[in-house]
Amino acid sequence: MPESAVRYLRLTSHSQVSRTPELTVIVPTFNERDNIQALVNRLSSALEGVAWEVVFVDDDSPDHTAERVRLVARKDARVRCMQRLGRRGLASACIEGMLASSAPFIAVIDGDLQHDERLLGPMLAALRSEPLDIVVGSRYVSGGKTDGLDPGRLKISRLATRLGARFVPPGLTDPMSGFFMIRSSIVPEVARELSGVGFKILLDLFASAKRPLRYRELPYEFRARHAGESKLDSQVAWEYGMLLLDKLVGRYIPVRFLAFSIVGGFGLVVHLLVLAFSFRVLGVEFVNSQIVATGVAMTFNYAVNNSLTYRDRRLAGWAWYRGWLTFVAACSIGAFANVGIAAWLFSR
Repeated sequence: MPESAVRYLRLTSHSQVSRTPELTVIVPTFNERDNIQALVNRLSSALEGVAWEVVFVDDDSPDHTAERVRLVARKDARVRCMQRLGRRGLASACIEGMLASSAPFIAVIDGDLQHDERLLGPMLAALRSEPLDIVVGSRYVSGGKTDGLDPGRLKISRLATRLGARFVPPGLTDPMSGFFMIRSSIVPEVARELSGVGFKILLDLFASAKRPLRYRELPYEFRARHAGESKLDSQVAWEYGMLLLDKLVGRYIPVRFLAFSIVGGFGLVVHLLVLAFSFRVLGVEFVNSQIVATGVAMTFNYAVNNSLTYRDRRLAGWAWYRGWLTFVAACSIGAFANVGIAAWLFSR
């Protein structure tokens, strides 16, 4: 082989090695378009001298966050985009992002700029120098601040911390934190045990590990949101409950089946309430009241399961109505039997 070719291969190999990241920063996003460049700039300042990359895992944001990430990535090779279609959820986005990394250290940080990226350096230094598995950015350890949380969300966070206490080490002050750094070697150990439900990936990691994770908490100030919209909505309590249920009984009963059953129980209550109101208050004939109650209960079950149980595959627009028709068709045999048996019993 010519000497010039050998020199080229050596230079190319050296260049590739020098670009290998020591740290991968995972950023789950949904409608965070206006935060992308600002976050990359802040990471550049905070991680100066560190070989790093950032992976934005976007759940097909309507505001085209993924397109903005790609525009930034064309100018900065440290930026990558993972766009997920037909799936939603912060925890599952973090899991997929972590599994896509080859770096020895992985950090998770929100895309709304509420986490203090300047803590990434001390986190990395702690993992480099101490026998730790994970370093957690804590709002509640001495020196931490929660100024960016409104009083309502602060109360919810405190309550969730107490509810999840049995699944994490006793001294951990902020298992609800979405800001942490972990050794990548831990991820394959726990990946198959993770629930991937909802938003609390840190609690999921601690609860799923087959051995106690060695951890340290570092304080930081939780800042006000810069732009975009919160990923926490009215359904986050349901998903957190499903995560805790999965950690309790998930190895025996699929958590989605439990959710479906719980919704079905509420659907029964709705059915009986509608039946009683129609028959006793409005004076509608029993069979007709039963038909109306059955239809309302089926629609209730479909709507709630679409929003909660199958949130990651939630239907909207015309797809919602097509799904409803399919659901009603699938339930029609049971519905006819329900009305028929009820009418027969009532007549006797």
